[in-house]
Amino acid sequence: MSQRRKKNSSDGETKPRTSFVNKLFRSSKLRPTKAESRKKSNDLEAADFQPSDDTQKTENILDTAKPLTSEMELGSRMEKNEQFLQKLGRKAVNKCLDLNNCGLTTADMREVVALLPLLPDLEKLDISWNDLIGGTLHSLTQQMHLVSKLKILRLGSCRLTTDDVRALGEALEAIPELEELNLSWNSKVGGNLPLILQKFQEGSKIQTLELVDCDLTSEDGAFVGQLLPMMQNLEVLDLSINRNIGGSLNSIAQGLKSTSNLKVLKLHSCGLSQKSVRILDAAFRYLCELRKLDLSCNKELGGGFEDSSAQLAMLEHLEVLDLHQCSLTIDDVMSLTQVIPLLSSLQELDLSANKKMGGSSENLLSRLRFLPALKSLLINNCALQSETFTALAEASAHLPALEVFDLSWNKCIGGNLKLLLETLKFSESLQVLRLSSCSLVTEDVAVLASLIRTGHLAKLQKLILSYNDSICDTGWAIFCQNMWFLKELTELDISLRPSTSRDCGQWFRHLLCAVTTLPKITEIGMKRWILPATQEEELERFHQDHRCSIHFDLGEFQEADFPRLN
Repeated sequence: MSQRRKKNSSDGETKPRTSFVNKLFRSSKLRPTKAESRKKSNDLEAADFQPSDDTQKTENILDTAKPLTSEMELGSRMEKNEQFLQKLGRKAVNKCLDLNNCGLTTADMREVVALLPLLPDLEKLDISWNDLIGGTLHSLTQQMHLVSKLKILRLGSCRLTTDDVRALGEALEAIPELEELNLSWNSKVGGNLPLILQKFQEGSKIQTLELVDCDLTSEDGAFVGQLLPMMQNLEVLDLSINRNIGGSLNSIAQGLKSTSNLKVLKLHSCGLSQKSVRILDAAFRYLCELRKLDLSCNKELGGGFEDSSAQLAMLEHLEVLDLHQCSLTIDDVMSLTQVIPLLSSLQELDLSANKKMGGSSENLLSRLRFLPALKSLLINNCALQSETFTALAEASAHLPALEVFDLSWNKCIGGNLKLLLETLKFSESLQVLRLSSCSLVTEDVAVLASLIRTGHLAKLQKLILSYNDSICDTGWAIFCQNMWFLKELTELDISLRPSTSRDCGQWFRHLLCAVTTLPKITEIGMKRWILPATQEEELERFHQDHRCSIHFDLGEFQEADFPRLN
């Protein structure tokens, strides 16, 4: 897993900056140190001491966190802190130090440690996605007592070492107000979780615990199960992408029975099996406040819902259910048909990439009409057949709140899009419509254009029509001539399949004309469409005339990315 690093430079800025400390803690006062109460004679005596060059060269990270002994030193330290944050391109926010994805180095960690004596009221510290600081965390944790009011600590993807993990475990006792701990994407957490969390006491204030992709072992999973009864304030538990904890699910589920305040449970890609559904089902009756349940990407889960989904129906507050890529069987679908329509609070449902439900989900999809609060429905790559698609199309007429609809990779839609559009024309909320690789034909986009022309789909922001290579130039021309009605559109994708390429037809001129009337559009995907020289010139003139920020993504063949000029 990777994350693009971005650094904002503030070179050349001339605006005066408010003191970092004043901006960060307008309402807090610096704690007086013992040095400030010393007698004047002792201050003078201390001032006479001048460290040698050798002493300064051997100064370690912890030395930067020593108490401030004078107003002059305080002012100097504050100025250095301001310069440090300016270098990172970060702005101070009240009681929050957010340095995530800043490319912090060991030297930078010295600066971070130096900040702590100045931030006695710090409540949030985020240094996630800084993978060069592994091995230096002990310098920070040894000063945690200076920020005892800390409520949020995020250390995701920092390449923590075993020593870091051990040091963190010893430091958590010094921050009893901690409510959120994120250690995700640190593989050394796996096998060492007890070293970190062993100091948690009964009645812990922890509300959010995130341990995504930490290489947790089965023993770690069992430890989590034993720890959960001590975290009765827990609201969010994310153990995703830890494929070895499926074997300790019994212990975890037993612990979940003591977390009645839990609102989010994520077990994405955790090596769950058929019997895991039965184990979790027994815990669901105790999770009356659960709002989000993610069991996705557990491919061995298929078949587990056949006889073990009754308690799922008791989650009356459930708003998000993610079962994508769970290898759901025909019997699973039949069982879920009795359960999902009862989840009246459901707002997001993801059943994607379960191909066996394609010919067996007619009843399930038809009963989605009983979920009036549904905002997001993802059924892409489910091998829908004509009957199931028809049932879905009819049910969509009863989903007035629907904002996101993804039907990509269902080939049966080609030539039948009219069935869906006849019901979507009543939708006043739809913002995202994805129909990638649906074997759409010219008639389908003509019907879509007609619907747009009559003022329907007016709130559409993203329209994905990529990988539908059967649409001819005439179809694209009709569509482009009518897309100017979509005033809220920000993204359009009409890319071709990776294995093909085609010259743009005369419809490209209609596309450019339409884009000039769309004030919010920023991205147009046109991968593998080839612009002849004349159309390249048209695109360049378009840029010169309109000076807009629209990225035309033509893939490896050509690319046009024009910056916005004010």
